[in-house]
Amino acid sequence: MSLDIFWFLPTSGDTRYLGKSNSGRTATNEYLQQIAVAADNLGYDGILIPTGSGCLDPWVAASSVAAVTRRLKLLVALRTALTKPTAAARMAATLDQATQGRLLLNVVAGGDASELPADGIFLDHDERYEEASEFLGIWRRLLAGEKVDFEGKHHRVKGAKLYFDAVQRPHPPLYFGGSSSSAHDLAAEHIDAYLSWGEPPAAVGEKIADVRARAARRGRKLRFGVRLHVIVRETNEEAWAAADKLISRLDDEVIAKVQARYAAMDSEGQRRMAALHGGHRDKLEVSPNLWAGVGLVRGGCGTALVGDPQTVAARLKEYVDLGVDSFVLSGYPHLEEAYRFAELVFPLLPGKQPVTIQDQVMTGGPFDASTVKTDAQAEQVAA
Repeated sequence: MSLDIFWFLPTSGDTRYLGKSNSGRTATNEYLQQIAVAADNLGYDGILIPTGSGCLDPWVAASSVAAVTRRLKLLVALRTALTKPTAAARMAATLDQATQGRLLLNVVAGGDASELPADGIFLDHDERYEEASEFLGIWRRLLAGEKVDFEGKHHRVKGAKLYFDAVQRPHPPLYFGGSSSSAHDLAAEHIDAYLSWGEPPAAVGEKIADVRARAARRGRKLRFGVRLHVIVRETNEEAWAAADKLISRLDDEVIAKVQARYAAMDSEGQRRMAALHGGHRDKLEVSPNLWAGVGLVRGGCGTALVGDPQTVAARLKEYVDLGVDSFVLSGYPHLEEAYRFAELVFPLLPGKQPVTIQDQVMTGGPFDASTVKTDAQAEQVAA
């Protein structure tokens, strides 16, 4: 089975260290294009373009990177409460046409309730999922070619119709992640691929089983994926040293402030992420090679697989054995780590090819020793 491996586009900025440092990088259009082109050339299957108050607009960012990529799928965040379903259907069909069928949608119904009012969203947790269900019901019907009349609690349309088609039928695939019961119902009713944040495999397996059962009761089947950070080095010792270095600039005061903010959120997924480490540095390996250090100060996915290539590939397989066929990965800084993961781990994953030159002497100099044949190459020529 071939795996879909996505990379993350850091539209809120990038860094070499979490916390205060002088290594921050602004999320410029040029930098994001560099990451997207690298992911495209390296053989990643797609990139996730997130949403949030501190992020660049995902649809504009997607349009920018679409112009410089060839085969890369664009998993674009769609926060349903920010727009109307008819307008969103037109946007999706337009971008799917512009990318020749490379558009995927990552549905976002949750978020930080303390920030949502700034965007005009005054819905509690369960109301946000009610709204998203109504939205997606209209959206899916429009992209399937129907003329829609609908009157619900959150959305009302009359004579809604889409006058041009998306490339992908019946619509660009819908991805989504959420941990609450309301979220699992939304996934079972509308979603094509359910994404879990990188909890220990047993916990992810429980979520997959619950969503799968709810979907089956509706006569539906879903694909499953996991969102993770990765810290891969040639040896386990180097990888764990890199993990420690990533949080070496953090102080306890910053961690406490961030964790207090997360505790006030109504997100079940964020609660589960925070519970993995409890805001403490002394218990960050929450499962073999699964490290929760990122979540000390980063919202959303807060865990990373840490280790050498063989170890990380083996840990990914543990999720695959649960029914997962997609991974959305990231690492700090995102440009360099996109290369590092592809170089070290792609040769070990089904459906992926090596991205480096094999068995050849390389120096990068003008009088390159690449002209010097290795013993194996010399024997092959002699034969």
